[in-house]
Amino acid sequence: MKLYKEELVKLQIELLKLQNHIKKHSLKLLIIMEGRDAAGKGGTIKRITEHLNPRGARIVALPKPSDVEITQWYFQRYVANLPSGGEIVIFDRSWYNRAVVEPVMGFCTTSQTKEFLEDVPLFEHLLSKSGIKIFKIFLSIDKKTQIKRFKDRRNNPLKSYKISIVDEKAQILWDDYSAAICNMLTKTSSQENPWTIVDANDKKKARINTIKSILYNFEYDEKEDNKLLKPDSDIVLSVDDAINIISKNNNIEI
Repeated sequence: MKLYKEELVKLQIELLKLQNHIKKHSLKLLIIMEGRDAAGKGGTIKRITEHLNPRGARIVALPKPSDVEITQWYFQRYVANLPSGGEIVIFDRSWYNRAVVEPVMGFCTTSQTKEFLEDVPLFEHLLSKSGIKIFKIFLSIDKKTQIKRFKDRRNNPLKSYKISIVDEKAQILWDDYSAAICNMLTKTSSQENPWTIVDANDKKKARINTIKSILYNFEYDEKEDNKLLKPDSDIVLSVDDAINIISKNNNIEI
């Protein structure tokens, strides 16, 4: 625990250096945080933002779309929350709902998901072209870890609010989610905007290595030696390795 906290503090200091660099040069950073239900997105985001200046860092966690938003271009409500110059924005779930949660839960049609998967690389290319740096993170856990965390949530009154209808069906629809995740990673990870896959079965290791992944891939003033920021290759996986693990463990044909 002590070593974890000491390393976390050092990394949070580096995050402050990164934020100062982004503010100084009026850069725009968008971090997209996705993952299985109960993978630890909220806790990881909290450690990233814990000591950042809130005037230059925002967390965006949009509710389900309103009746008006349903009629709009799918990306429209997300565009309104993109970072301005000098700002870091973290999406706690994002437009990638249309690639995983929505099709699995029946909230959208097959054709809508297909159209999304075709459009999102182009959309993200335009964002990158406009000067927005995108960093996409997917937190991955196994089935046993998820059910354990669901039980912990149900038994903890401070966490019970995290349980939703979608969460309740996550175990039943595990294989469907696995197939959708593999499909999403395959079709939306590009050289320009790749996915970073983090094994999140150990929350502390996941938090440390998520932050390292962000810092390792950016240059900023007064940066620590990059060798010390390099993430653990056993925790941070390539898309191909992650897909192989998911498909093998869930008998999915890719």
